[in-house]
Amino acid sequence: MVSMILGEVANFVAYIYAPAILVTPLGAISIIVSAVLAHFLLNERLQKMGVLGCVSCIVGSIVIVIHAPQEQTPTSVQEIWDLATQPAFLFYAVATISLVLALILHFEPRYGQTNMLVYLGICSLMGSFTVVSIKAIGIAIKLTLDGVNQIAYPQTWFFLTVSAICVITQLNYLNRALDTFNAAIVSPVYYVMFTTLTIIASAIMFKV
Repeated sequence: MVSMILGEVANFVAYIYAPAILVTPLGAISIIVSAVLAHFLLNERLQKMGVLGCVSCIVGSIVIVIHAPQEQTPTSVQEIWDLATQPAFLFYAVATISLVLALILHFEPRYGQTNMLVYLGICSLMGSFTVVSIKAIGIAIKLTLDGVNQIAYPQTWFFLTVSAICVITQLNYLNRALDTFNAAIVSPVYYVMFTTLTIIASAIMFKV
């Protein structure tokens, strides 16, 4: 738990200074670590196709980073708010929330124990909102420390609330997935889904 907290803090700082479309794919290293630890500590054997999948994650991340489009870097919470309230992103947000509710209320009770994509779908969809919110919070903290107070803005507290809800939801359903299915399989699939949806959300928000 301590190592996870430290890792998330480092990830949080990375989102402040770098575009999400670059930071998220570089999380492939966590897949390798999770798979290796699951193999040696949990006796969840990683087969040849699993190794190939991990290598594919790394290669895919490198390709994304090399060919990633330039993303504008917001300089204030208000700027992120303006981007988040664009019609295109609002449509994405409504569609995502509707899909999450459908997964939680309809599919999870029926298929959650037999299909890990239900749990991971919820985590990944909520994760795309987490990235946006974390970036806003990080910028707010950075500006506040630089003397430009962002605490008084209601947008800061909105993003903080969204971030808390999304993180709690992600942890809940990711833990369910890990309890039910093989961790060596859950980690790579979750990484691919989370990265894909984060890139889509970033592309819609920043119009890249």
